[in-house]
Amino acid sequence: MHPNSSISDVLGDDGPIARHLTGFAPRLEQQHLAEAIFTTLEQGETLIGEAGTGTGKTFAYLVPAILSGKTIIISTGTRHLQDQLFYNDLPLVKRALSSGVTTCLLKGRANYLCKHRLQRAMRHPALLNETHQKHLRILADWAGRTKYGDIAEVIGVPEDSMVWSFIVSNDEFCSKHEFEDLADCFIHKARKRAQESDIIVVNHHLLCADLALKDLGFGELLPSATGFVIDEAHQLPDIAAQFFGRKLSSRQLLDLARDTVGEQLHEAPDNRELRELAQELETGVRHLRLAFAIEPERGPWVSVRSTAAMDRELERLEMLLGALEEALADVAARGKGLEACHKRAQLHTETLGYFMELDPALDYVHWYETFRNGFSLNMTPMTVAQPFQKAMQSMDASWVFTSATLAVGGDFSHFQSQLGLEDARELQVDSPFDYRHNALLYLPGNLPEPQHSNYTRSIVDTMVPVLEASGGRAFLLFTSYRAMHEAQGLLEGRINYPILVQGQMPKRELIEAFQSVGNAVLLGTSSFWEGVDVRGEALSLVMIDKLPFGSPGDPVMSARIDHMKQGGGNPFFEYQVPQAAIALKQGVGRLIRDVTDKGVLVLCDPRIRSRHYGEVFITSLPPMPITTDLEEVTEFYRQERVALRDELEEVEE
Repeated sequence: MHPNSSISDVLGDDGPIARHLTGFAPRLEQQHLAEAIFTTLEQGETLIGEAGTGTGKTFAYLVPAILSGKTIIISTGTRHLQDQLFYNDLPLVKRALSSGVTTCLLKGRANYLCKHRLQRAMRHPALLNETHQKHLRILADWAGRTKYGDIAEVIGVPEDSMVWSFIVSNDEFCSKHEFEDLADCFIHKARKRAQESDIIVVNHHLLCADLALKDLGFGELLPSATGFVIDEAHQLPDIAAQFFGRKLSSRQLLDLARDTVGEQLHEAPDNRELRELAQELETGVRHLRLAFAIEPERGPWVSVRSTAAMDRELERLEMLLGALEEALADVAARGKGLEACHKRAQLHTETLGYFMELDPALDYVHWYETFRNGFSLNMTPMTVAQPFQKAMQSMDASWVFTSATLAVGGDFSHFQSQLGLEDARELQVDSPFDYRHNALLYLPGNLPEPQHSNYTRSIVDTMVPVLEASGGRAFLLFTSYRAMHEAQGLLEGRINYPILVQGQMPKRELIEAFQSVGNAVLLGTSSFWEGVDVRGEALSLVMIDKLPFGSPGDPVMSARIDHMKQGGGNPFFEYQVPQAAIALKQGVGRLIRDVTDKGVLVLCDPRIRSRHYGEVFITSLPPMPITTDLEEVTEFYRQERVALRDELEEVEE
């Protein structure tokens, strides 16, 4: 950067970004955010920055990160966004700035191939059928060609294939490599590249795993950095809670039993007892699953802990796990695989101990979740603010938290309290999109309360004429699968537009089908409320069935609500309303994705008008005209069609 120029100049009309990137449109909002981020990185501060849809926040943090001259870790919400950032956005900005900064993509250990484990998997007794052997041959062929060992490169092996858990890097096994083995270890090479890079791109799961290790006083996964940029920061509190807690699942225990058998065959073939104990542990795990309700569910641990069946099966599992741990201790010296299994058995025994207690620690939520054939026992902290702050303060670094959805009615206090960011600077930049002219908020009247048995039917009756006016081109977003499928049945035969439903095909394929059809109606639940980007005429209507309050039956939410009440707080206004407002903003953000996009947002929930807290939701949304009149919605789409016709005529002339 020229000494007399600013970050705003770099992102301005005559700056290098505009000169080098076709289609780049300078935005004042983007420049304001970038200036604030650059100052934060320079001065070692903490910034919370909300960037409305269309601000271009990715470039707003990449430019100052590259120009800061510091070591920066950038964390994104998902591995997909991580790949998008590293392979697309970061190279574009680097080229435009003619920057020589070194960059690295770093994922969690389970995203990398371990060649040693692949060799053992080829002979594992659990993987001898034709399908597994076919997958292993594909992986062996790829292993001979890959430079980075990132399993995202693999084509031809399904995501749910059993072989993945046998061949990816494993902390207990791979940390025991001899020194000379490390030259061939993909995770070791990835971490070495990270140590030598200026900008490291990670995801929130890896970041939180690293912070949790620091909190416990155990080493680290990430290199030292002088600055952290947290994108999609609204997701961070919930992800952090997973890593600052503890978990024991049937999958972990069955994996331990399976790996013990594999290592016994390789390192202690004469020890038949070890295999028998592992098989007995598998039986104990399945017996414990039977002690829960038959149907998959989640609930507070205390509600099932004291039943006679649960007490009996817990004691049986504790005995079997303890016996396996003792047997592994006796043979751990015979190989690093068995040593790794012993350490896992010790850790699982310790975690199981927390759930054996009848009076668990009050600062954690103890809850369970059951699946068709498995279960998980979970300890989630009531709040992650204290451990998160402790981890942050252990590092001398700048912190930037950014997202399109951090403030509630212009107030950041909810997000601040979740992570303990009391002294952070705040910045809110509005979307550059013209919501006042390009969007309309429709609040239909005469709908029953959401708990009414005919609520979904009433929504469908309300939406049919709106869909006719819009010509399809709609996302109908629901807060439950039950409501989504009920609406599907009620819509079929009543509209002449293709109906697409979440679950019919993978998410990416469903979005591609929606865009290619051009007049489809897509029904989805929570996974379609964020991270979906459909630009242009294919999407011109977004409906949301209810205000997205979390389920009061969720054990974590229920425990946090009780905890806040006991502390004299008001959990509804301090926790439930802010959480719902942020979720609503994510859903609303699907509507306008580009400067020329136009559309109608339909909020069906009558509570947004009838309850005093409804104003919080309205003020959290982008400013747009509000109507309760269907005729105004029809007129909006009529004018849209006229504008499109005029544009086509101009092009033809």
